[in-house]
Amino acid sequence: MKKNLSYIDSVHRSGRIWNLCMMVMMIGYPVAVMIIFGVLPDTKGMLLGLLATAPMYWAVGIIETFTYIPMLGAGGSYLSFVTGNISNLKLPCALNALEQANVKANSEEGEVVSTIAIAVSSIVTTVIIILGVILLVPLTPILEAPALAPAFAQLIPALFGGLGVVFISRNWKIAIAPVSLMLILFIFVPALNTSNVGIMVPVSVLFTLGISRLMYKKGIL
Repeated sequence: MKKNLSYIDSVHRSGRIWNLCMMVMMIGYPVAVMIIFGVLPDTKGMLLGLLATAPMYWAVGIIETFTYIPMLGAGGSYLSFVTGNISNLKLPCALNALEQANVKANSEEGEVVSTIAIAVSSIVTTVIIILGVILLVPLTPILEAPALAPAFAQLIPALFGGLGVVFISRNWKIAIAPVSLMLILFIFVPALNTSNVGIMVPVSVLFTLGISRLMYKKGIL
């Protein structure tokens, strides 16, 4: 007799299957190009490139796994790590949905809400990209208008600012240390505002956990 899987077990089973399928597809494309065109990458150049970038991406990948999964849940994490753009899009969508539904991320209800929010976000993103490709040429003069440039530059800050007000107001004592650290780093180390900005999210989370633990032991929280 076939055993019925629980919701979490079915999420993990489906998530592993589809993530492995996506991995094969992602790796399969460059392999197919090599086979079709009969070309091979320069081994020395590829190894040098991996040596320069792989350690950072492996470290970020491990940190993000421990950082994002408790906030996104199992189903949301499987979806997010395949579709990407977690810190800028998937995470804010999931947190906002959990806030609106008034459920915790580690509950079964939170699992469902987070997964639905991230799935809808992925679908909307795909639809917008398709529309963007179709309408790119007609809308180019409008999108490149100088009057709209300041607005486009502030989309992400506005999104995280709105979320920040909600979560910081819950316990402002915890927020003081990480907000101060990030302000100091981004003001005095301008290079962090470019290619290294993604790694600062898990760094900030780990720093916040450490400070929160210390404040809890000291009786401040």
